[in-house]
Amino acid sequence: MTGRGLLVVGDAVTDVVARHGSPIVAGVDAAADIVLRPGGSGANTAAWAAHLGADTRLLARLGYDSSDWHLAELARSGVRPQVSVDPDHPTAVVIAMVDHSGERSMLTNRGAGGLISEHDWDPALLEGVARLHLSGYVFFAPPGLRLARAAIADAAAAGVAVSVDPASTEPLRAFGVERFTAETAAADLVIPNLDEALLLTGAPTAERAAELLSERYGTAVVKLGARGALAAVSGTVIAQVAGVAADVVDTTGAGDAFAAGFLAATLRGCGEEAALEEGCRAGAACVAQVGGRPRYGLDLNRLYPIHTD
Repeated sequence: MTGRGLLVVGDAVTDVVARHGSPIVAGVDAAADIVLRPGGSGANTAAWAAHLGADTRLLARLGYDSSDWHLAELARSGVRPQVSVDPDHPTAVVIAMVDHSGERSMLTNRGAGGLISEHDWDPALLEGVARLHLSGYVFFAPPGLRLARAAIADAAAAGVAVSVDPASTEPLRAFGVERFTAETAAADLVIPNLDEALLLTGAPTAERAAELLSERYGTAVVKLGARGALAAVSGTVIAQVAGVAADVVDTTGAGDAFAAGFLAATLRGCGEEAALEEGCRAGAACVAQVGGRPRYGLDLNRLYPIHTD
């Protein structure tokens, strides 16, 4: 059943991005540039992976209010959407308040996305797929957890590799670290950011966290933001790359873009170091714009050319 495709299971979200130059003070109006963007960790990863040439599908749940727009945006990005539309709930919404440094605070309503379940799953979705990639957000609600269990079991039976992005420290902590590692034990790749890696392991450093996670999963990739990323395999750090310089506008989706770059590169047969570099290039391109999806016509090779000796 395996092929070269990527199936992402995760969320599609309507992002309301408000960029403000002054601190938010209760009871006081603050000027801001406000835009509407398609987002969601899973959908962002899928869009970047498709943009980078991977044959990418997305399993997600949209709401009655904006499904046509989201489907059109996914298709325009090159993603093959495998979505259901909830007739009773709106699409998930995130209000992202972004300060002058590009850092963000978020208000979230998971809407229809929080109701994705095992009823949305079909083993036939794995046809032609080499890797199943799950956003950690899927695990944090009971219906999504049942979906994740079914998808992971069917992927294992079909010989499809499984990877997981832990998604966010607060829901991960609430879900339980030991519970999360048990539910994702069949994955051969985990892609946390530094805070998530430290939470999952209790390790004092990124390097030690990557080593410990790779002992559990086989391969661990730890995202270090502007400082780059590192990869460990079977308990040993084997590659580390520096970040790519970028003018930071909005950090929304940077980790999703990195994951997509890494996954797309490995699906092409690249080794860990080259895949880390591809992830960093995608992350740099993402933070240099507003929103978590690639711009149409964006050329990473022109913006961040690969330098060879």
